[in-house]
Amino acid sequence: MFALIHAAGWPIWFLILTSIVAVTLIIERFISLQRIRIIPPALLEEVFLLHRNQQISPALVKKLAANSPLGAVLASGLRYRQAGRNAMKEAMEETGRAVAHQLEKYLSALGTIAATSPLMGLFGTVIGMIEIFGSQVPGQSNPEVLAHGISVALYNTALGILIAIPALITYRHFRARVDSYLVEMEQQSLRLVDTVLGDRP
Repeated sequence: MFALIHAAGWPIWFLILTSIVAVTLIIERFISLQRIRIIPPALLEEVFLLHRNQQISPALVKKLAANSPLGAVLASGLRYRQAGRNAMKEAMEETGRAVAHQLEKYLSALGTIAATSPLMGLFGTVIGMIEIFGSQVPGQSNPEVLAHGISVALYNTALGILIAIPALITYRHFRARVDSYLVEMEQQSLRLVDTVLGDRP
């Protein structure tokens, strides 16, 4: 490991730090964006049951809001159920925007890593090329410096690409997962409105 770092030169430290950040973000998002945490199964049906039994209370709404992101959206609608359909929808849309921001947390950082890692690898490549050309003296050459410059260029390029590929894949995967969650929460919110208000405006 240390031999590889020595062969890759000092630019590799930027890529190593970037890879650690990327792995941390991927693990954190993988845990945080589990479906059971965002859209608990049967939560909407439980709310329907409580509504039919007329058990919706401020304390229950508060507990629902702390349950999950979907619970927060549904709770905001229940708070305005007496104000009519439009007020209920607007409240849930506003909470939905906050939930969307929460779900997209760190995704921009992961996308930035995916985009910049190859550039950081290219920076290491340039440093390696500078070392190569710096070692060329008219009438003589230093094979050791030449080999080190080549290894710096290649290792940094390879690691930059190696970091970018999984970062880009997971970024797109998490982005698609968040979008699907938001669509499903919107659908469940509309079902709540129709169930709670019925034909009321």
